[in-house]
Amino acid sequence: MAKKILMITGDFTEDYETMVPFQLLLTLGHRVDAVCPGKAAGESVKTAIHDFEGDQTYSEKPGHNFTLNASFAGLDPADYDALVIPGGRAPEYLRLDTAVLDMVRHFFETDKPVAAICHGAQLLAAAGVLDGRACSAYPACAPEVTAAGGKYADIEVTEAHTDGNLVTAPAWPAHPQWMAQFLKIL
Repeated sequence: MAKKILMITGDFTEDYETMVPFQLLLTLGHRVDAVCPGKAAGESVKTAIHDFEGDQTYSEKPGHNFTLNASFAGLDPADYDALVIPGGRAPEYLRLDTAVLDMVRHFFETDKPVAAICHGAQLLAAAGVLDGRACSAYPACAPEVTAAGGKYADIEVTEAHTDGNLVTAPAWPAHPQWMAQFLKIL
């Protein structure tokens, strides 16, 4: 049965972590509304391509412009069956938006499926929904996961972790596992 899925994104979201789940979920017949605070349907966000090239952290290159297909203003999270939170640098500033944090909390209060990847854990930590939960993320976000009361799931970059309604992964190389586990709880 097709589900209605909310994807919260923003400028400098990770390209693959936005495009791949968006397109995959649409391909499977789900409706995915990609939104960004302060932007309307038809506007776009800049993406960034993060790669692992042997440095101490990821490298960043310009990605594509990702066109939003829904407006953030006026949306009601109760209208959605699930939430997807891509990583990249967008969660760094999205976590300062109280409306975004309220939306994230809604999905946990109602036990709806949530998929977060990479730096998406920053939104989860800021929303206060990680207490007692295991959560994977980009390794640099591990201190935020534990400071928020979560247990950092230290898994391979190609793996994903499910804890109840929450599916998390460290980065885009985990897409097959991350999306498979998300679809299982969806």
